[in-house]
Amino acid sequence: MALSNLSRRWTVAIVGVPIVLVLLYSGNWVLGVPLSALAVLGAQEVYRLAAHTGTHPFQFTGAAGAAALVLAATWQQTFIAFAPWALMAVGTVMLISLILAIVSRGTTGGPLGAVSVTIFGSLYCGFSLSFIPLILAFPAVEGWGGITAKPWLGVAVIALPLATTWISDAVAFFAGTKWGRQKLSPSISPKKTWVGSWSGLAASIIVGIVWYFLTAPYLVGMPIDSFWVAALVGAVLGVGAQVGDLVISVFKREAGVKDTGTIFPGHGGILDRIDSLAFTVPASYVAITLLTKIQ
Repeated sequence: MALSNLSRRWTVAIVGVPIVLVLLYSGNWVLGVPLSALAVLGAQEVYRLAAHTGTHPFQFTGAAGAAALVLAATWQQTFIAFAPWALMAVGTVMLISLILAIVSRGTTGGPLGAVSVTIFGSLYCGFSLSFIPLILAFPAVEGWGGITAKPWLGVAVIALPLATTWISDAVAFFAGTKWGRQKLSPSISPKKTWVGSWSGLAASIIVGIVWYFLTAPYLVGMPIDSFWVAALVGAVLGVGAQVGDLVISVFKREAGVKDTGTIFPGHGGILDRIDSLAFTVPASYVAITLLTKIQ
């Protein structure tokens, strides 16, 4: 008997979560290489969605740019060191795309759309995922938890956006399914409800607070230094997660597809899994950085 959709979701989660934890704990190139591959696959899904709408980007160029961004962040683990290489990668993608548009598209082949989507796909998947190695490096760079940073401290930091995103998404799904009546945005995502949205936001705040109490004894010097700051960060990430989810829903509705891919049974494609993370991971990096500066 075929597995139900929910059973497939649980199977993927049970298999996938330990793999993710091992990669995060290992860090460096053990994480960077598969993460760059994930960025490539995600960018390709962006380009396939665009193809459904009649726009045909330069897939190889954009995917290579997405991979380069993640690998650059793996190599240069502070934003100051990463930024010049990121700028170089994005500039190269833009330059090559412009040249290809002139040579192969002319004035009638949709050059503007091709260049725009090529750059967007590279940034959406590559730039957003590049913040994962940057966040993992926070304890070592900032000196949280002692002079000698332990690998699991980086995992503890990245757990904030990951746990907030995954748990709030699960709570929103189950609460919306059981009690939701009024639709949040039926034209974009017919299954999402206001009950699910508010439940997911509440879960994000709770996750932020729980994360603070679990990690505060070990991440000494961490700028999220009280439960109310953790609650605020959790709320920001909760909103970001829902915005990210709706963004991909808009793209799928325009393309006329249910899922962005089929790589994860019961979950869909890469974009179906990283849609919220594309917002929450960079947002957590920005929030922590800003809190560090104002302390």
